[in-house]
Amino acid sequence: MRNIVRLVKLVLVLAAANGVVMGASAQNYPVKPIRWVLGFPAGGASDILARTIAARLTEVLGQQVIVDNRPGASGIIANDIVAKSPSDGYTMLLVSATYANLISMGKKVPYDPQRDLAPVILITSVQNILATHPSLPAKSVKELIAIAKKKAGEINYGSGGPGTAAHLGMELFRLTTGINLVHIPYKGSPPAMNDLIAGRVEVMLALSPLAMPYVRSGKLRALAVSGKRRMPELPAVPTIAETVPGFEVIGWQGVMMPGNTPELIVARLNTEIGKILTAPEVAARLAKLEFQVEGGTPSNFAGFLEAEVIKWRKVIHEAKISFD
Repeated sequence: MRNIVRLVKLVLVLAAANGVVMGASAQNYPVKPIRWVLGFPAGGASDILARTIAARLTEVLGQQVIVDNRPGASGIIANDIVAKSPSDGYTMLLVSATYANLISMGKKVPYDPQRDLAPVILITSVQNILATHPSLPAKSVKELIAIAKKKAGEINYGSGGPGTAAHLGMELFRLTTGINLVHIPYKGSPPAMNDLIAGRVEVMLALSPLAMPYVRSGKLRALAVSGKRRMPELPAVPTIAETVPGFEVIGWQGVMMPGNTPELIVARLNTEIGKILTAPEVAARLAKLEFQVEGGTPSNFAGFLEAEVIKWRKVIHEAKISFD
């Protein structure tokens, strides 16, 4: 019995000592480069966003923040890398709406999204543009719906992969308008955009930073935007909701870290990233890239994620989408 008591006391002492070490480590953070994993290919909207923030975060923290692109599998590859990384504050993850969508669809993944990853901050939101190749004669949402009903199952749309915001957003559009479109998934939004420009797919609900250059050049036609209000950059382009009441699909990006990352480190990164987002020059640059700055606490981000999961779980159920 005395041996058991001594063992318990030893465990408690070691646990307390470990807590002190972790606390000291968090207070000295960071002491080496930080890896920021992205489930997106280089050159896309999320990649540009991450590199903009990473450059400033490197200056503020005094350690390099290295962007590591790991696209594919709707972000699962990147999510799994970070979920299985040490909880020491040296691995970050950029997530988008697809992260919540994966939870909504109940997809089997090699990590536990509730336990293995922790929210840090919601960094931005962004409008989507309902864009078409000029070869498609539709010049408005109403005309697109009419053509799609006339050619049921003949018009295809591209996305960055199953379960991405572009995929589920178009499924919501299909549900609310009663049309039949064919989904063509890609390994990321940039290759989907390339095929839209080439005319190999006809429609795409694309993040505005990705679509805007091609809309401006005339390579794509913007039928509508997906938010509650029109975009200042495209004042003549209506919202989808002006034709389909209540329709809204907003893209977003946030930062997460491995579960059990010390709260001091999470709080530090939340504060520093929040300051970077509100710096006038950064806010101006993000605005030019069509991003809307968000921010907030880790708990705010957690609540936002929960609401997103509920919304898209309903869409998946009603659309009878299978991800097997």
